[in-house]
Amino acid sequence: MFNIIQVTMKGIFRDRIFQSIMALGGLFLFVPSVASLSMRQVSELSVTLCLSIISFILLLLSVFLGATSLWKDIDRRYTFSVLSLPVSRSYYLLGRFLGLSLFLIFTSILLGGMACVVIKISSTLYQSPAGQPLVWWYIVAAIIFSTLQYILIIAVAFLFSSVSTSFFLPVFGTICVYFASSVTQQVYEFVKSPAAVKMVAPVAKFGAIVVYYIMPNLSGFDLKVNAIYSVSPDIKGLLITLLYFFVYTSILLGGAAFLFGRREMK
Repeated sequence: MFNIIQVTMKGIFRDRIFQSIMALGGLFLFVPSVASLSMRQVSELSVTLCLSIISFILLLLSVFLGATSLWKDIDRRYTFSVLSLPVSRSYYLLGRFLGLSLFLIFTSILLGGMACVVIKISSTLYQSPAGQPLVWWYIVAAIIFSTLQYILIIAVAFLFSSVSTSFFLPVFGTICVYFASSVTQQVYEFVKSPAAVKMVAPVAKFGAIVVYYIMPNLSGFDLKVNAIYSVSPDIKGLLITLLYFFVYTSILLGGAAFLFGRREMK
């Protein structure tokens, strides 16, 4: 499996994806100037912008790398060469997933370090008396859980890729799942509220609840508010989110391995 992970990492660097990330990382250079426009919340705005940039880059990587990795291997017939060796399809799929996840973690560490430097510069150059004190642990926690969120999205992309013969279904399917999963918690809370009794039909309410339990719930991974306003996160909630991440990701990878193992290779 180590060889598959290594080949995956080398392929990503060979495709100049790392250089593209560094180019997008140039957006951090504009954060101090933009944050200075807020005279009383410079630190809060700089944290918001930095976390948003990291989230945007990780989203692009998780969707397009996760959705095209298996497809490119099959299209280039690299998969046939690997599977001709004593390597099972599940073993191969897991190796590719771990390789992409490690690259995502590496990218997150790199971008997180850049973000912390930019936030520190912004808070030092433009001090605002009304600003909240920076709690670096909350910022780090927000980056960590954002990374876990997009690793889960990679697993979603692998599930689509295991049955798709083109990259369209994995890419657009993963994007749709991401946006739908980002609002399922709010929709669920609305349909369960007293105000929804007269506004939402029972069938629509039942459908919304079913979708809520099927789709990944990404709201628990969002700690931006905690990092921006220095609000202490609920440790019990974080542990539950970690457990949810491992269980849901395992289910997705298990389903992807099951489907990929029964797929006809032509």
